[in-house]
Amino acid sequence: MTRLLLVDDDQELCHMLSLYLQAEGFECLCRHDGEAGLKLALKETFDALVLDVMMPGLNGFEVLRRLRSRKNTPVLMLTARGEDVDSILGLEIGADDYLTKPCNPKVLVARLRAVLRRGPVKADQTTLRVDSMVLHPGSRTLVVDDHPAELTGAEFNLLQILMRHAGEVVSKEQLCRQGLGRDLTSYDRSVDLHISNLRRKLGPSADGSARIVTIRGGGYQLTAHPES
Repeated sequence: MTRLLLVDDDQELCHMLSLYLQAEGFECLCRHDGEAGLKLALKETFDALVLDVMMPGLNGFEVLRRLRSRKNTPVLMLTARGEDVDSILGLEIGADDYLTKPCNPKVLVARLRAVLRRGPVKADQTTLRVDSMVLHPGSRTLVVDDHPAELTGAEFNLLQILMRHAGEVVSKEQLCRQGLGRDLTSYDRSVDLHISNLRRKLGPSADGSARIVTIRGGGYQLTAHPES
């Protein structure tokens, strides 16, 4: 049985979500403050965490920072509706996905299952090289300008897709389905936020241009420059 830890100071919401999650086949433990949630997450093994951002004391961001220094447990963050900055920061720190509150329990289950089955994009383990980037699917590592780059699982999957299709336009629907393991939904900005983080981590190409460009109405394209 999939084991989840739900960390949220809203005890009524925790109770409601845990009942729904248990009915869907998850084993769900709840903690109602960041300190207690972090302590349990570090002490025991969970398949995934559902972590609220806004909690008194130790907030969700700090819990995630401290967790990521020790474990790579998948984390889905719950953010306030309309607070894009929370979503961006959560993904930058290392969250695997996010949902705005109040969240639909059915959507939460779907997102959790997508995060849990997320793995390598393809079985092909061939090393990918585009300009100064070298990506190793087998070890899931990336080197940019001869320096290792730290990526989250979702960022790695999205970059792998873009590198396999370097110079081509890849739709957001394809990126979401293949990279995040789920279908793209209305007002879903997960792909956009992950791409924004990738741009920051990869930096510009040698000529100063962006490595990943937005194609309006189409998706994203990893630019491939000819070797000099």
